[in-house]
Amino acid sequence: MSTEPSLSRGPAVPIRDARALRHQVDTAMTETPVTDMHTHLFAPEFGTLGLWGIDELLTYHYLIAELFRFSPVTPDRFWAMGKPQQADLIWETLFVRHTPLSEAARGVVTVLSALGLDPGAPDLSEARAYFRSQSLDTYLRRVLDLTRVRELVMTNDPFDDQEAPVWEGGVRWDARFHAALRLDPLLNDWPEAVPKLSARGYAVREDFAGDTAGQMRRFLDGWIARMRPLYAAVSLPDTFQFPEDSARGRMLRDAVLPTCGEHRLPFALMIGVRRRVNPALRQAGDGLGRADLQAVERLCAGWSGLRFLVSVLSRENQHELCVLARKFGNLLPFGCWWFMNNPSIVSEITRERLEMLGSSFVAQHSDARVLDQLLYKWRQSRRLVADALYEAYRPLLEDGRPVTPADVARDAERLLSGNFRAWVGLDAAAGATHPR
Repeated sequence: MSTEPSLSRGPAVPIRDARALRHQVDTAMTETPVTDMHTHLFAPEFGTLGLWGIDELLTYHYLIAELFRFSPVTPDRFWAMGKPQQADLIWETLFVRHTPLSEAARGVVTVLSALGLDPGAPDLSEARAYFRSQSLDTYLRRVLDLTRVRELVMTNDPFDDQEAPVWEGGVRWDARFHAALRLDPLLNDWPEAVPKLSARGYAVREDFAGDTAGQMRRFLDGWIARMRPLYAAVSLPDTFQFPEDSARGRMLRDAVLPTCGEHRLPFALMIGVRRRVNPALRQAGDGLGRADLQAVERLCAGWSGLRFLVSVLSRENQHELCVLARKFGNLLPFGCWWFMNNPSIVSEITRERLEMLGSSFVAQHSDARVLDQLLYKWRQSRRLVADALYEAYRPLLEDGRPVTPADVARDAERLLSGNFRAWVGLDAAAGATHPR
């Protein structure tokens, strides 16, 4: 891993006062544009795949799971409701009859306040009227302006029956959105993927016989050419191993990793999810488990020419990931994913990474599924990263090493944008962490 001087803003005059330093950090973290490197959002050209508005915001799976802690409504009855009815129930239960103390509920409060709406309203009539009055293009521009998100990365699944036809139709999409090639069906649901691939003309076998690996490389080549993704990605269970005598292990070894190497395409691993621990809750029923990160160690050691982005879902895996990143220059930890995206945990993880890795990681991503979520996720993330960065600078002042506004601007840019942009080749001149 090499770190070159980055383009920095601000003078080189040392900051010697803690209060002035705090102000400088807060200003830099507020004003620095963000590259949101992992979302589930879609460019407007993808139509109804892109989610926004109060009903979508309230029926997010975090809030659905929380609903059942307070409401006697059964999952079967809930799923039989229409989305507006579900949103009304969640609002009445979590925001009117109870105080919205959870991070997910408080995030909705933040969104409504940012838009000038009443977060203590007795019902959703005002919020619905507001969103009915908005066009997507105007609202998207407002959200990106308010959050200072200059660009973001989608999650793109070539096996999705709604999404794939959009790509196959030669879509030209909003340049603020980048693609990421998601490979979960290929790697985690191979028996279900085989008939879909066969129907598209790929001669693949469930037992991986014949030219299955070659056919899968042809499939990947085609989708890389079509999407022009910044990276390939997969979410993996806590039981993930590598190498592994399984369809997933063979697919990784013989198709995915060689193809990523050929295209110089980074590979993102999100490890630790346990799907459907409570199937009645559907997407809201997923859980987590502690993973064996020796699999990451073997991948980084055995494929030293590839760049890996890694996020882990278990709090217990975070320190080990930092240690691995110190040993392998082709590993870039990123963000606080899913159940990790809570203020107390984000603060702990960010401080730990600064202590062990300096500024050589990606501080956060939104993981947003609903456009409105950017409004609270980035407000919260900027504040938490600012707190951690200030606490990292303060001992430097106490020990006699001055910090300059240029230092602060450079570090904020690396953590919020530059490290990722350099890693995926978006900005070769950024001077951030990259292995080339």
